[in-house]
Amino acid sequence: MITREALGLELALLIDVKSRLRALACVIAIAVGACVTPSIPVPPPDPQQMSFTVDVTAGNATFTYAGNKNLAGATVFVFDRAVGKGIIDTAHDDGSIGPTQPFEAHAGDQVDITFEEGDQAQSICVVLREGTPSQICF
Repeated sequence: MITREALGLELALLIDVKSRLRALACVIAIAVGACVTPSIPVPPPDPQQMSFTVDVTAGNATFTYAGNKNLAGATVFVFDRAVGKGIIDTAHDDGSIGPTQPFEAHAGDQVDITFEEGDQAQSICVVLREGTPSQICF
């Protein structure tokens, strides 16, 4: 037969173990949550920071983008919709891009510019011309 005193001692030990397990679970949850750092979103491409050099004779162009430190290491896609070809490059440590290798393109073509970092990407389509693109595609 279990006495009332023995039952009380057993219950006290049981509660103490549950409290310890809860405390341990809280510590683990906080530690795991602290390991997740918020990511800085990839900034959208700004046409005013873009520049193209168009070689009419060769039928190609190069792309340059002024520095944005939030783009450092980002993958950059430059794709000419009319030709169906483009180039992939990586942003420099200061976030600048290019000048890229020449890619097949012609003045007036619509060109998609995409910045990608991890699972985040931002794109814009511009109309190609020498220097700063003239407008955004619609």
